[in-house]
Formats: sequence, structure tokens, C-alpha cells
Amino acid sequence: MQSSYNPGWYFIDCEGTFELPDPGDTSYLYLPLVNEAGMMSSVTPTFNGDAKADQNAFLLLPVSVEDLHNSRAARNLWVTGDGLEPWSVTGNSAAQTTRRLSAGKEAVTLRAGFLWQIVTRQHPDAGLQAEVTSFVPTGPDRVELMQVTLTNTGEKSLTLTPTAAIPIYGRSADNLRDHRHVTSLLHRTTCHAHGVLVSPILSFGERGHLPNPLTYAVLGAEGDGTAPLGFFMAVEDFLGAGGTLDWPEAVVRHSKPRAVAGDTLDGYESIGALRFREVELDPGKAVSYILILSILNKNDDPMILLERYGTLERFDDWLAQTRTFWREKLATLHFTTADDRFDGWLQWVTLQPILRRLMGNSFLPYHDYGRGGRGWRDLWQDILVLLLMESRDISSMLLSNFAGIRMDGSNATIVGVHPGEFKADRNNIPRAWMDHGAWPLLTTRLYIDQTGDLRFLLREQVYFKDHLTHRCQSVDSAWRPEQGTVLLGETGEPYRGTVLEHLLVQHLTAFFNVGEHNNILLEGADWNDALDMARQRGESVAFTALYAGNLRALSDLCLLLVGEGVRETSVAVDLLPLLDRLTTPADYADVTAKRQRLQNYFDVVQHAVSGEKARLLLVDLADDLAQKADWLAKHIRQNEWIQHDSGCGWFNGYYDNDGQRVEGAHPTGVRMTLTGQVFTLMGGIASDEQAQAIIRAADRYLYDPSVGGYHLNTNFASGGREQALKLSGILGRAFGFAFGHKENGAMFSHMAVMYANALYKRGLVKEGWKVLEGIYRHSQDFAASRMYPGIPEYFSPRGRGMYPYLTGSAAWYLLTLLTEVYGVRGHRGDLVIQPKLAVRQFEAGDRLAVRLRFAGKRLEVEHVNPQRLDYGSYRLVSLHINGEDLSRHYIADDFTVNIPRSVVAAWPDETRIIMTLGAKREALWMQKSNNSFNK
Repeated sequence: MQSSYNPGWYFIDCEGTFELPDPGDTSYLYLPLVNEAGMMSSVTPTFNGDAKADQNAFLLLPVSVEDLHNSRAARNLWVTGDGLEPWSVTGNSAAQTTRRLSAGKEAVTLRAGFLWQIVTRQHPDAGLQAEVTSFVPTGPDRVELMQVTLTNTGEKSLTLTPTAAIPIYGRSADNLRDHRHVTSLLHRTTCHAHGVLVSPILSFGERGHLPNPLTYAVLGAEGDGTAPLGFFMAVEDFLGAGGTLDWPEAVVRHSKPRAVAGDTLDGYESIGALRFREVELDPGKAVSYILILSILNKNDDPMILLERYGTLERFDDWLAQTRTFWREKLATLHFTTADDRFDGWLQWVTLQPILRRLMGNSFLPYHDYGRGGRGWRDLWQDILVLLLMESRDISSMLLSNFAGIRMDGSNATIVGVHPGEFKADRNNIPRAWMDHGAWPLLTTRLYIDQTGDLRFLLREQVYFKDHLTHRCQSVDSAWRPEQGTVLLGETGEPYRGTVLEHLLVQHLTAFFNVGEHNNILLEGADWNDALDMARQRGESVAFTALYAGNLRALSDLCLLLVGEGVRETSVAVDLLPLLDRLTTPADYADVTAKRQRLQNYFDVVQHAVSGEKARLLLVDLADDLAQKADWLAKHIRQNEWIQHDSGCGWFNGYYDNDGQRVEGAHPTGVRMTLTGQVFTLMGGIASDEQAQAIIRAADRYLYDPSVGGYHLNTNFASGGREQALKLSGILGRAFGFAFGHKENGAMFSHMAVMYANALYKRGLVKEGWKVLEGIYRHSQDFAASRMYPGIPEYFSPRGRGMYPYLTGSAAWYLLTLLTEVYGVRGHRGDLVIQPKLAVRQFEAGDRLAVRLRFAGKRLEVEHVNPQRLDYGSYRLVSLHINGEDLSRHYIADDFTVNIPRSVVAAWPDETRIIMTLGAKREALWMQKSNNSFNK
């Protein structure tokens, strides 16, 4: 049940900085801290969370989201003094914890921005305030910095002794359960003049016993650079007999430090516990301490970190640099409305795709899956926003991703750190996701539209090769790891094909890879990873629709190449049987024949390709692809539409492993998926009448304002446990999840945003804005969502935002807002502006603006709607560029501005475009007629 509305956090400037009073009243909150040097941290209001460089290099104890309130291993600095109970500046003493839910709790305020956190805490009795700042600097080091400032807010002098205490985990996350104690025996701990260094002998685990190249460090200094007095290196020495991290003997009994600079200790759990000298703090005075948490390479000198960061002045300089870095990066795509809260929220959404590029899916407390890095879809979806934000050429990055495609249309699933780095599947979990072949084209189309670089399709790239073949259904026994992961031709040379050929491989293999109902097989899953138990007979109608739209898009791209004077392209001879309209035509209605044709192709390319290429006329290739697209669209329209007794209608999205249609009327209730509707709308398969029926059905069966929008599906297992077990066995583990969670019917932001995108593409603006606005309204309602600004992966049935930050929905939200709502996009390299604005967006003002990069220019596009007209009621009445009225030159019709790229290239680096909306011509005519009649 949701509580009453409470804004919770609020923005205090126009740069996304927000404050949250009493952050300890809400569990599960955390902020990501990261830099491009590879430091990845998470920090809560009580400074719990972890810090790491990768799966095998955790400086702090690895945490999942439940550990944030269960673990005592937080970043800490203790303060003791005459008559002062041991006090944690991060709120982590046992005594402070017991008071959190009482009337005597401490006054605490959190302030956070891009990407830093400051928590201010007032001692309840002593007239002492602690301000703790945490951030990861944008410099060259894997380092996290903390500054603790103690201020005497009382009327009496205070005598204080500070002791920093940060447990050093110093190994792989795997060792949390695998050899936790044994791996502590590898620790070699040394006292530096400013802190504690841990250099394990080995990195120990299933990967083998590898020499450890890293040193984990906790260093400290007073604000002027003065070193600590002494140290505790071992956790057990710091805790003492019977002590705990939230009530350690070394602090409670003011134990003398056990170590000084130069001391060593081998084979114990380590801690960076630093005792600073006693300080006399007069009223109104303050003292600061700097803590440096770092992951160093073997030969790195810790003194360099102290020289770079180890004083108050240097800390403040790096904090200012870091804030500037993120502000400038996010300024490249910035939306302005009359709603300041929405504008600030969008800045955090803009950050999210950058975070996922730097952190993957596995390195925040709500870690989604895997052991680090990104998945296949992430590679392509994260580039969507890069195309809208980055000024640099990303064609090389895009091209490198194509090296992960296998010749059977599947792809590598282990993505390396560097662009184009893909690794052989070592997990022995062969699995193909049937949707993976669809995403590269979506990204490539956006790249071509934004840049005009149509000939990118003709650039060449290698193919990925490992032991898996036949879309992970068979093993190539002739392949050996020493052969590498590049597909070879029969001559032994790496085989290279054009980007267009790679896209053909993905889509042609999908087209022929059908189930008994002639839709593309579901295989290991589609976008919904939890539909993973229908590998033999399951089919995804939803993504068959996306592939149909993609085949049409590929056909169009071939014709565009012809328009640029390119008549032919080369493809592997081995691929020709799947271009059947150019060779031996196939009967697309014959499932058995289609499967056999594909099987024959798989057999030919399972180990190598011939290396021979055939030259094809692009017009013939376009025709083949168009015929396949048309056949799929007609097939779905004729066979998968569900007309319900309620008067609603929708498309069936799936078949289960019993070969049964999943959606429609059912004894335990209506079964409907949102996914099944998105791509039939987006690809134009649904007629206009069907689109309206889908909206009615979605509003009736899926919409739920208590969770911010549309459920991913209705409750298929409302019949209870046995039904859930059956569905889990014939469709996917999703139906073992409680309904409303994750992939079983949550308000899943990614698919909801794609639903909005599809609605906008069909001109259904009011309905599309309902989706986007609903996600925003619920996300920013702190009383309901209990999250910092941004989009979560999904909302729980109680309305809480789950898995914040690392979600592909942010990229799609921004893409939809810019290219569909604001209507600013590229089209074959030209600039097109075609706004689709709902009247609700102008309730607080008559202007909307967006700053973006396009064709190397920084543009500000402003939409002015003085009459507050709704979409469908307005037209473009004027266009001013840098103050000059160019309406007659570039307003192509009443709704669209089209400006050639060559014109944009001649503009100043900073260009302002103002578009004014006015009443449509027929409305003006009617108004004049009414005025004449009234007169």
C-alpha cells in the first residue's frame, strides 16, 4: 500500500543536485560512484556499499542490496572524547543504530549530485557536527575519496580523538562463499606512513591460482596532510575480544594502535583502521580528515595518491573537477520545461546509459546478472544515447560490435572490456536469445540517420567463432581454443563480410528458424530472459513482428544504397540458399522445408566458410527482403490477432513448449502481454483500428496507476501454485516469480517505454505521453518509489523502484523523448524536426526546449506554443534560426522541418532554433467564419 504523497528529495539547483532529509528513514538507497579509470563504487546514506575494479578485484566487501542494511562493514570514522560516547560520523555505532527509529534519532541530511554525496549529521548532545563527503574523482586512478569535517557547533571546547575504520576485503567476489577464510591467508598487509596496504600473494578461485597484481589501500591524512599516529591492520585486533564493527574494542576502550609505519602482518582479514592525533576543537572551529580508498597496480607508489589527493585543498579541487566533468558530459543532451523537477529528473535519466556503459549490469547492489561487463543487447542500446550525446565519431565502436556475430546468426555472450572483445563461452551454458539479431539493425539505422553515413553498411568485419554452432544447438568438435575466436575461410584466412552481410545473416537465419506455427522459435528466450523454458516448441510472435519490420528496413536501406549509385554488393556464397528469391524459391508456408533449408546452411558453415562471394544486385536483394517482410506481416495479421468478448483486441505474443497459444481468454482470467503489442504497433503490422483496440485492451487489462503504468503481462498463474509450476516448466521461470515482480507482470520500464515509442510512431501522442509521464510521476513520488531520481528497471507491487540506474529503459526514454516527442532527429544525415507534443506538457508554461549535438554543432531547439494547442490541433507557423526567419525555406509541410546536412554544417557551433506552433489552417478558417457570422 502506498503512503500519502511526500516529495522526499528535492532539487536545490538546476544542475541535478538534490537534498533528502532523514535518509536513514528509507532502506535500499544507494548512489553509484564511478570513473573512466575503472573505479566502481556504491555508497548509501550510512556509507555502506562496496568498491571494486572488476569481479575479481573488490577493495570493500561485495554487497547485494540486502547487505546494505545487514552488514556492519561500512566506511567509518569514529570520534571519542572526554564524556563522549563513541560516535560514528557515518551513523554506524550500535547505539546510533538503536536510535534510528526513535524520537531521539540524529538530525541527518543527505545532499547528492553528479557523482558525489555529502551527509551532514548532528550529534544529539555534544554540539558536534560531522559532514562526510564521498566521490570517485575523474582522474587517472582507481580511487574513492572521503572527507570528514568535524565542526564544534556548541559553546564549549571539545577534545576529540578520531579513528578511521574501513575493512579491506581485497579479493574476488567469488571468495565471499568460496574459500573466504583460506583467501585471507593470502593477505600480506603492510603499514604505510599514511595507512594500510594489502597485497595478496594470489588471486584464488575457479579461474586457477593466479599471481595477484594488485594492492588494496586505505590511506589517510589530516586536512593539512599530517599522517595518522598509528594503525590497526587486522580486523580481529581492531574488534578485540567480543567486539563488533559497530562497537569495536579499539574505539570503545581507546586501545593503543597495534602498528606503525613499516610493520607487516600476514594471513589475516585486513582493515584500514587509522588513529589520528587528539585535537582540541574550540566553538565554531572545524577540522578535516582525508581518506583515500584505492586499488593500485603492483608497482604503483601510494605516495603519488597522497600528493594528488591528500590535503583539504587538493580534495576540494578534485571534487570541483569531478562535478564539472559530469556537468559538461550531461549538458550535451539537456531538456528544459516549465517543470523544474522533471528537468532535474531527466538529468539523472541522462546519466544512466553512461553508468551502464561504465559499470555493466553486475556492479551495483541490485546486481542484475552475470559476473561483470555488459550483455549483447547493452552493447547496442547504450550506443543509442551515445549517438545523441557524443561529438566524437563512434563508427569504429559500432563496427567493432559486429565482430561478435556468428555465421549462424547467433552471437558471443561473453563481452570483454575493450570494444570488439568477445570471448568463447566458458560457462558450458549454451543458449541463444532469439531477439539478439534484431538490435544491431535498430542501432545501425539510427547511426545512419544521425550521420548520413550510408556506406557504413559496406564496411567489412570478421565473424565470431567458437565451439558452438547451429545457434548453440550443436558443438563443432573440430574447433580448438588455440584457433582463436575469428571465423576462417577454407584457405585458413579470417573471413570478412560487410556490415550489410552481417545484418543479413542475423535476419535470414531468424526468418527460417521457425516453430510449428511458422513464427520464429523462442529458443533460450527473447528480450524477456525469464521466458527460458520453451526451447523446443516455444515461439515469439512478438519478436517475429520486430524481425518483420527489420526486414522491411533492410530492404529500404538496400534501395537507398542504389540511390547513392551503389548497384551491387557481395555476400558469402554459403548464404545464397537463404536468399531464396534469388536462387531456388522456398514455400514460406512450409515449416518443414524452411527448417531443412536452414539446417543445411548450418551444416555448411559450422566450422568454416568457403570464402567465396557472390555479387548481387541491390534491387534484387531488396526485393527478396521485402517479400519476406510482407509474408511475416501478413502471417501475423491473419493468425495471431485475438478478438475478445470484451470488445478489446490484441496480438498473441507467444507459444509455449506444449505448442499452445499463450494469450487470450483462459479459465483463470485473460492472458495478455505488453510485449506482444509493442512490435506489431512499431512495425506497422497492426492496422489503425487494431491499434485502438490494443490501447483499449492494455488500459483495461495491464494499466495500473499504483505502479506507474502498464504491467508486462496479466497474472497467468492466478490459479495458484500448481499453475505457476506448470507455466514455469513450459514457458519460463518468470512464472515462478510472484506476480508483479520482475519479468512476471511488473511495470517493467524498458518495455513500457518501448510501448510509448511505438505509440508515438503511430501518431498516438496522448496515449504515448500517458506512458512516459506515468513513469516519471511515479519515479519522482518518493513516498511511493523510495528511490533517488532516475528510472528503475521496474516497480514492485508496492510501488518501490527496483534495480535503479543500470537499465536500458533510460536510453529508450531519452531516445523517445528527443526523436518522437520533441521530434528532433536525423534522417539520412539531414536534420528533421517534427514535434509530437501533448497539451499536458504545456500546463506550466508555453515553451519546451532541448540542447543536443547534431552534425558537430551544439543546437538548442525551442518549441513555443502560446495558445497551448494539443497535437493534431497545431501546425508549424514560424521557424527562426539564430534570429533569422527561415520559415519559407525549411518548413516542409505544416508539421515538419527538414534542413539539409550541408546547411547545418555551415551554421555557427552554437545555434538556436525557435519553432512556433499555431492553429491548423482549417481551424483558422473556421475561426474566421465564426467571427464573420457573429459580426
